[in-house]
Amino acid sequence: MIGIVLVTHGRLAAEFVHAMEHVVGAQDALETVCIGPADDMEQKRQEIADAIAEVDAGEGAILLTDLFGGTPSNLAISLMRPGTIEVIAGINLPMLIRLAGARTSMTVTDAVAAARDAGRNYITVASEFLGKDVGKSGTGAKKEPAT
Repeated sequence: MIGIVLVTHGRLAAEFVHAMEHVVGAQDALETVCIGPADDMEQKRQEIADAIAEVDAGEGAILLTDLFGGTPSNLAISLMRPGTIEVIAGINLPMLIRLAGARTSMTVTDAVAAARDAGRNYITVASEFLGKDVGKSGTGAKKEPAT
């Protein structure tokens, strides 16, 4: 099984795990590293390295971060080993749900691609998807304010 480490600003990583497990159930080989503005960054880098060691049972690990170019992403990238330890920036719930299944049957490279694709495919502007008339009548209709 491929290990997963979520590395984010604030407590976002922990909250993503709660949401993910709400949908797909409890997950093994999953760790979080939450980074605050006053944290020692070298200590956090070591915490990420320790989390990787904890979740990687020999099949690799995927590190998911919230923002490419941000401190969590930069720290994760400093530990990246392409094909073995990969980093995906721009975490969202659909990619985590996809990884929950993919990590048991795919290589790191294939699981990263599957997660990236799921993350992209589930970004939807509701009005574009449903049509501009939604909300004007029928189910989901907007209610006008009472006068």
